[in-house]
Amino acid sequence: MQKPEVTIIIPNYKTAGLTKLCLRSLRLHTNLERVKVIVVDNDSQDASTEYLRGVEWIRLIERPAVPGETGPQMHARALDLALAEVDTPYFMVMHTDTIVINDLWLDFLINRLIASPKIAGIGSWKLEIVSPWKRVGKVFETFFRRLLGRKSQKEVRYLRSHCAMYRTAHVRQVGQGFFDDTTAGKSLHLALVNAGFEMYFIESAELMKFVRHLNHATMILNPQPKDRKTSKPAARQRIERELESLHYREILADDSLDRLQA
Repeated sequence: MQKPEVTIIIPNYKTAGLTKLCLRSLRLHTNLERVKVIVVDNDSQDASTEYLRGVEWIRLIERPAVPGETGPQMHARALDLALAEVDTPYFMVMHTDTIVINDLWLDFLINRLIASPKIAGIGSWKLEIVSPWKRVGKVFETFFRRLLGRKSQKEVRYLRSHCAMYRTAHVRQVGQGFFDDTTAGKSLHLALVNAGFEMYFIESAELMKFVRHLNHATMILNPQPKDRKTSKPAARQRIERELESLHYREILADDSLDRLQA
């Protein structure tokens, strides 16, 4: 038995189908001897909680609800709760809509992280391929805002919690977690940079050879009425095509992936 290198932290909140796809895909493409997996359930009290209780190879933390807590606060505090238990050299944070698709994913990320001792974290800003039309539209939007005398908001890039890996020792050194009352990871990113460490962004096209971020896929696997993101047929068809490309039906049908010996 080799000593685990990476602790993978995944918060969960009411995404039963997507949580199952996320964990089973992770199991399918990962040597479990190399990782510890901590899933923090934010008081879902639904099928996803019941499912997680039956997965043999994860450490499940059932976090109770906090009155008045917002979604982003819930997510960040869940990450920090698991972070307190990390005892591996590296740790990774993921969303349940981040799906591993390549057996080499872990080596790819670790090799990028250890390329320099000054690198504290690697990951992505927005894990998506932006179409040329969307990029052109953004340029025109900025141009017209300036023409009308409106200042464009400066985009502050930081490693997003849907897919980011960190050196544990560097994070412990700055003493900053994910909760900052804004977006998980933003203050941590800034604290690490201010401490003299480097934060490395991987281009989406390269990272997507190893993992996919299925934004809004929960609306296919766990449909909600009147969801504006997937109300248009074209949007639903795009998400369904992405799921089909991952052979999601076969993965969801394979219960053996929940056991230690699949």
